Amino acid sequence: MSSHTENITHSGHEIGHGDVSAEGTHGHGGHDDHHDDNVAHGTMSDYVKGFVLSIILTAIPFWLVMGDVFDNTNTTALVIMGFAVVQIVVHMVYFLHMNFKSEGGWNMLALIFTIVIVVITLAGSIWVMYHLNANMMPAMMHDMKNMP
Repeated sequence: MSSHTENITHSGHEIGHGDVSAEGTHGHGGHDDHHDDNVAHGTMSDYVKGFVLSIILTAIPFWLVMGDVFDNTNTTALVIMGFAVVQIVVHMVYFLHMNFKSEGGWNMLALIFTIVIVVITLAGSIWVMYHLNANMMPAMMHDMKNMP
């Protein structure tokens, strides 16, 4: 009896289970075959840049609120939301490596589709809530005044 009773066909060559192929990969043809070499992975300097930008984009809104920089709270909220959007972009570029080249552009297409669905959902919800408030509340207030 042979210790290698099970044979696996890999790339047209029969390799016994447990045998080491010419690549030295135990018949798997290299574990890195599934990686796309055309996709740029981040370097250490890219990660450091993203980290520093993230810290800055977090510290500035914190300072805006704690230092009471703007007199109007609506202005502060809008500026903070702007910094949040910029920070989302920084995370997607530096940490998630999202660009128009990765995965043949499918990552970016999925992101754009997700953004469109979220915007439609949020805008529709706000529109419905506004119209419910504008159309229903006056009648309810009138009815509340007539209650015993």
